[in-house]
Amino acid sequence: MSELTHFNQAGEAHIVDVGDKAETHRIAIAEGWIYMQADTLARIQTGNHKKGDVLGIARIAGIMASKKTSDLVPLCHPLALTHVSVDFTTLPDEDAVYCQTKVETRGQTGVEMEALNAVQVALLTIYDMCKAVDRGMTIDKVRLVKKEGGKSGVWERS
Repeated sequence: MSELTHFNQAGEAHIVDVGDKAETHRIAIAEGWIYMQADTLARIQTGNHKKGDVLGIARIAGIMASKKTSDLVPLCHPLALTHVSVDFTTLPDEDAVYCQTKVETRGQTGVEMEALNAVQVALLTIYDMCKAVDRGMTIDKVRLVKKEGGKSGVWERS
């Protein structure tokens, strides 16, 4: 990983040619948190939110976002995803919701961007649904946890 792959010899942006890469099982796991007021979290946990099932809607938004990543990030390849999960854990001691996504495909390029995009949009959806009662929510620590597949093999956050 010593060079930026999205630039050609002349320094111009380009989409990476993955045509000669081996097709392998690719997996990426990403995570992030959204911090909020205790009352906001309580509304989410009890389902007592007038907009409905906040986490259910955020889960669907995250899945949809993973499938649209190449439409949003200019140099990402469009991928046929084989699996996407978006999971939430409410953390009452931290007044937060933790989100973890897992994205999989069988292909010639990885799914890290899809997993990261899914986390971001899922957390943004929570913000959007709850902003009427808590505009001070903070999305934090969105990051890649693990990736598998391809020539570089497994990478895992220590």
